[in-house]
Amino acid sequence: MGRSEELSEFQRGTVVGCYLCKKSVREISAMLNLPRSTVSAVILKWKRGGITTALPRSGRPHKLKEEDRQVLERVALEKCLPSIKALTAEFQSASGASVSSTTVRRELHEMGFRGRVSSYGKPKVSKVAKKQVDVSRLDLRIGRVVTAQQLPDTDRLFVEQIDVGEAFPRTVVSELSQHIPVEQMQNRMVVLLCNERPVETRGIVNQAMLMCASSQDKLEILDPPNGAIPGDRVTFQGFPGEPDKELNPKQKVWEQVQPDLRTDGQCVATYKGAAFEVAGKGVCKAQTMSDCEIK
Repeated sequence: MGRSEELSEFQRGTVVGCYLCKKSVREISAMLNLPRSTVSAVILKWKRGGITTALPRSGRPHKLKEEDRQVLERVALEKCLPSIKALTAEFQSASGASVSSTTVRRELHEMGFRGRVSSYGKPKVSKVAKKQVDVSRLDLRIGRVVTAQQLPDTDRLFVEQIDVGEAFPRTVVSELSQHIPVEQMQNRMVVLLCNERPVETRGIVNQAMLMCASSQDKLEILDPPNGAIPGDRVTFQGFPGEPDKELNPKQKVWEQVQPDLRTDGQCVATYKGAAFEVAGKGVCKAQTMSDCEIK
């Protein structure tokens, strides 16, 4: 049944009659060949007001039946005709309906068609190029741990203040206390992911993430090369893009990049074989963990 058609009073009365005879919505729908939503609407209106009469609808009713609208949509998408007049003629030939160009234009507008008729069947090209998802979108920098301490009331979290070459140190909460003594964290050089969106952990705003080689039962902080200083950028040969100002969680950049972050056979930190490198100073490495993921 087309959307522009209304049920007759007889049909509405039949629906209610079937309902009073203890028929279910499913059974009534099958018997009368009506959508379940229509049956439910008639019954609900009768329950609420004791009426089955269709109330006047707002807005201009469609001049075309639903099947004709489907034909019109197909013609618009497939034919790429030069004008609304040509499209109307083609539609009339395909459907047998007799309508004006004005009606056709209005129906197309309600379907969401805009612009030139000749462009209806052409795919839209995004004006904004989709940014490549690779490691260059991560803002990886060298940092120095200024202070580190056990987070109160926990047995696995450290809270650190880390200098990354900015006016103030960044606060970082890390799950390292079961792997590294707090004394070994003091004044340590580290690699940080600096453009994750800040999140709150145990009431503390976490402003970056420490990069570690990781296995099921072991973690090792990545060591920067000798001579690296806080704020030095970590780069990757073959991936020259600029990092995002802040990673958008909805784009899941980290989730797409992280599976390709690994240490190689010599414990060098890599992304798809390209080393974590500080220009002119060397590469970042784990102490002993080779062929492990980095996170």
